[in-house]
Amino acid sequence: MDGAGRLARSPRSPRPQADLKAAAIGAVVLLREHLGLYRSGATPVPERRPPHRLIGWLERHLPHRAGVAATILMLLGSAGFGIVKGGHFDELLTALSDTRNAIANTAGFRITTVVINGRKQLSQDEVLAIGGVNGRSSLLFLDAATVRDRLKANAWIADATILKLYPGHLQIDIIERSAFALWQRDGGLSVIADDGTVLEPYVSRRFVHLPLVVGKGADAKARDFLALLDRYPQVRAVTKAAILVGERRWNLRLQDGLDVRLPENDVGRALAVLSKLDTEDRLFSRDIVAVDMRLPDRLTVQLSEDAAKAREELFKDKKAKKKAGDA
Repeated sequence: MDGAGRLARSPRSPRPQADLKAAAIGAVVLLREHLGLYRSGATPVPERRPPHRLIGWLERHLPHRAGVAATILMLLGSAGFGIVKGGHFDELLTALSDTRNAIANTAGFRITTVVINGRKQLSQDEVLAIGGVNGRSSLLFLDAATVRDRLKANAWIADATILKLYPGHLQIDIIERSAFALWQRDGGLSVIADDGTVLEPYVSRRFVHLPLVVGKGADAKARDFLALLDRYPQVRAVTKAAILVGERRWNLRLQDGLDVRLPENDVGRALAVLSKLDTEDRLFSRDIVAVDMRLPDRLTVQLSEDAAKAREELFKDKKAKKKAGDA
C-alpha cells in the first residue's frame, strides 16, 4: 500500500519491446514441446531396445487386454489357493450356500412344514440333522438326492424317500432297521440289526433283552442261527449267549454256566437231541459243566469238580464192597 492507503500498482514496463520478445520466445518453446522436438528441463528419451522374440510374439498374437485378464485369473487363483491351503474351503461353501438359501427364503421358499414318516428309534430332530436340513435351508435349493444319501449313510436307516412340495412343505419317509441282537467281539459290545449292520455301541439298557452273540463273524450269521434256535424254545429259554467258534460252528452258554458244544453240521438234529435229553432226563439241572456234541455218533458230558469227586468216591465204595464180597 502507498502512503494514502491505496493498493500499490505494479509499475509499467519501460520497455514494451522486451515483453513482445519474451512472448515470442515462449510461443516457440511451446511449439517445440508440442512437436516433441524439445522438452524443457528433461533429458532426451533413450531409444527403445527391440523386445525378446517371445515377448514380441505375445504382443502381436494375444488378444487386447489379455494381460489384464491373466492378472485377474492369477489373483483369483492365488485367493483360491490361500482358501484351500488355510482350510477355509468348507467355510466358503457354507457361506455361499447360506447366502443363496437366504435369498430363496426371502422369495417365499422357506421350509415351513416338515413331516417324517416311519421313524421309531430316531427323533425328528435327529433325522433332520442327519439329512443336513436346518433352519437356514430353503426348499428351492434343497437337494433331495443328497439328503437321501446322507440319511441312508446312517446305520439305523435302511432306505429313505424325499418329497418336496412347493413352496414350503418337506416330507421324509424312512425305513428303519430294527435292533436284533447284541454282538460281543474283542471286548466291545454293539447293537446289530438282523442283517449284521452295527447300529450303535451298547450303552442303553433298553436293549438288554436282546440275545447275545459272541465272536468274529457272529454278526453276519446270527439271524439264521437264532431262527433255528427259536424252533427249540426249551433250549432258547435257558441260553445266555451263542458263541461262534472259528467262524464255523456254535457253542451255547446256558444261564447256569453250562457249555454246549454243537457240531459244525446238522445243528438242528443236535438241538433236538439236547431238548429231548432235558425233557426226559433233566439234563440242564444236573451237576455238569459241559456237553460235547461235536461228534455225530456220541455225546460226552463233563461233570463239575464236585460231581466228579462224588462219582469217584462212589466208585471207590463200590470197588471196596465188591472186594469184601469176593473175600
